[in-house]
Amino acid sequence: MAKQIIFTITLLVSLGFFLYTTKRIISFFWLTKPAFPVKDFWKRFNVMLNVAFGQTKILRFPVIGLFHATVFWGFCVILFGSAEMIIDGLSGSEKVLKGLGIVYNIIVGSGDIFGFLVAISIIIFLSRRLFFHIKRFEGIEMKPISHQDANIALLLILLLMISLNGMNSVYYQYQTLNNLPLFGVYPISQFIAALFSGLSNEVLMILYQVFWWTHILMIFLFANILPYSKHFHVFMSIPNVFLSRLEPLGKLPNMDHVMKEVQLMLDPNAASLTPVTTVPVERFGIKDIEDVSWKNYLDSLACTECGRCTSVCPANITGKRLSPRKIVMDVRARMKEKGPGLVRSGKEFNDNKSLIRDYIQEEELWACTTCNACAKECPININHPVIIVDMRRYLVMEEGSAPAALKAMLSYIENNGAPWQYSPDDRLLWAKDIEMNVN
Repeated sequence: MAKQIIFTITLLVSLGFFLYTTKRIISFFWLTKPAFPVKDFWKRFNVMLNVAFGQTKILRFPVIGLFHATVFWGFCVILFGSAEMIIDGLSGSEKVLKGLGIVYNIIVGSGDIFGFLVAISIIIFLSRRLFFHIKRFEGIEMKPISHQDANIALLLILLLMISLNGMNSVYYQYQTLNNLPLFGVYPISQFIAALFSGLSNEVLMILYQVFWWTHILMIFLFANILPYSKHFHVFMSIPNVFLSRLEPLGKLPNMDHVMKEVQLMLDPNAASLTPVTTVPVERFGIKDIEDVSWKNYLDSLACTECGRCTSVCPANITGKRLSPRKIVMDVRARMKEKGPGLVRSGKEFNDNKSLIRDYIQEEELWACTTCNACAKECPININHPVIIVDMRRYLVMEEGSAPAALKAMLSYIENNGAPWQYSPDDRLLWAKDIEMNVN
């Protein structure tokens, strides 16, 4: 009974803090702008199965991709065991789902195998971060706290797996030592159990409780730390993939109010067919965090900071300041800074900073070629060019700020109908002295 009371209190405290964090994040989403209507659910479900659960983008890198996919699949399988532990903790039972029979054996056996494989994968990930210089893990946006954050999260996952396999091993040793029925199969832990041979029943029970409490407390701790770390993608990557933009990568979204004006200019007769709107346009493009869409912010929360986007960016490769990863990380950091003030004081809140210039420089934005290599490579379908182009729109349409060559091109298009400085009447002057032999 004491165990149940302690567990219940711990669970309630953990859930309370998690709900507080969730409420805070949702309040930030209310500050954002609409993105696109969410429809085509069957197509989205297929994308989620392929990209999120199938890990198809990650597996393009066969070796390290397989280790990462193993960690993801392992978490999916181990989740069932975690649910059973919570039920056991609340009810005071032991192996409450054992009545599932062969299904239970498959779940427990898979969890036992994946617990070991995930631990091996995490050791490899930690070794890569600590002892090998992986270029895509570096960058101006990757501060020391970013590396510490990653290492702490990896250590927590490793402790989770060690406690899981330790709990299974001690359980296997205790049950077989006392000729008691064994619920579930333990392909890996039955070999690790040899490490606990020779221990008394009392010591084994103490060890089991130590591993059990360590594992469940690590789950609660991990769940509450994640929203404040880069590993929040453990929760957010699947929803982000499901809510991916389904249009081709090269298609950039237009601003509806601007499109209507253009259509009226091209066809004035359509004015009578176009409903008149009196809603003022607050801003063209994105200047600060309240101008981003809910999808932009969701992308920033789901970002794994893996650096695959930046590693394939032609602008970054050729020495430009642009780092697609930094753009996404800056959105998250700016919301964390300004969001609480906007929630408290509303749109009137102003801290005399903005996403553009205080976080992201114009030079970064104009370096983007909109080639979509970053969006193509992102393992969770973040679309970086969309937000970059929206910030460019603000610079051009609100401030008239753009590189000199671009300003000249826009002027030529306006005056000459083409991006060149020559008038339409002079375009064929280059060919006036050319003689053609038609025989």
